[in-house]
Amino acid sequence: MTMIYYTLGNSGLRVSRLALGTMTFGTEWGWGADRDTARAMFDAYVEAGGNFFDTADLYTGGTAETWLGEFVAERGLRDKAVIATKFTMNSNPGNPNAGGNGRKNIMRAVDASLKRLGTDYIDLYLMHVWDRLTPAEEVLRTLDDLVRAGKIRHIGLSDVPAWYAGRAQAIAELRGYEPISALQLEYSLAERAIEHEFVPFGTRHGAGIMVWSPLASGLLSGKYRPMQAGNAGRLDGFRNTTHPGFQKFTDHNWAVVAELEKVAAELGRGMAQVALNWVATQPGIATVILGATRLSQLQDNVAALDFSIPPALRQRLDKVSGTPAPFPHSYFGPEIQVRVAGGVVTGDKPSGYALPVVVEGEAVAISSN
Repeated sequence: MTMIYYTLGNSGLRVSRLALGTMTFGTEWGWGADRDTARAMFDAYVEAGGNFFDTADLYTGGTAETWLGEFVAERGLRDKAVIATKFTMNSNPGNPNAGGNGRKNIMRAVDASLKRLGTDYIDLYLMHVWDRLTPAEEVLRTLDDLVRAGKIRHIGLSDVPAWYAGRAQAIAELRGYEPISALQLEYSLAERAIEHEFVPFGTRHGAGIMVWSPLASGLLSGKYRPMQAGNAGRLDGFRNTTHPGFQKFTDHNWAVVAELEKVAAELGRGMAQVALNWVATQPGIATVILGATRLSQLQDNVAALDFSIPPALRQRLDKVSGTPAPFPHSYFGPEIQVRVAGGVVTGDKPSGYALPVVVEGEAVAISSN
């Protein structure tokens, strides 16, 4: 495939539409990829034109960051690679300041990540999850200091409330801090909640959305069935979990899986490719993080943008995966808004008002030969 690059949010950072996730780099958690498999997936992704790598200090006890840094160095890709990593999680039980989003932990975590990655700067540094305690002012000031010190280039937020993201961006704008360029959030045909708050925020206030779990932890790959017995994959091990990210076996999601299978068959594509394509081409999405444990999975996923989903088939996926708008979003549809506009057709800007910027074509010669 021909990889296309777009800027991340309102930044000038160019990233590929598919990112390589490294949470599967290492087997310390009882699943994942060994070193040789991880390197093979890394190589396949790079050879396909990918340049965006997502990791975190939490992943496999630091192995993911270490291996990623080594793979990048082995191929001399540091100037080409865009590396994103995250802080927040605590790996030192009994020490409350070894986790969270306070200045003390951020400063500790960034130096530890830089060491494991074997680099002197991080392209995108993200808060992994809201800790419910640290003021946004402290987080933004600390991250801005790290940008000014040259340790990080851009900043982002992952798994936060929409109001927190809005407040953080407002603080950055008003105080002249480095703005938030990215939001890393769960999104898939089985989890569409971000459409109500985060997508409008990201598109209007300059934060590109990086999607995690676009296959709903593998549910949308087709390997799981409602009445299935046995162990089809990692998600089976979480059937009784309290972890909200792995509670995927619901009647609604089984209906999504059934319709996805039909649409994929009509397109002559695998279910995973169709699910990834749907996510990547939704409004507000900057990049989709691919997570694989086998080279064949990664190779299949990288081809997910080699086709288009026809409007009629897309509408079927939209319908089966949709859920009723929660309050107050139920008041923002045409039923109420038409009364606000007095029954007159009213919009933001006419179609074609702002054309997209896409740089393509042949480069001019600079030699007389």
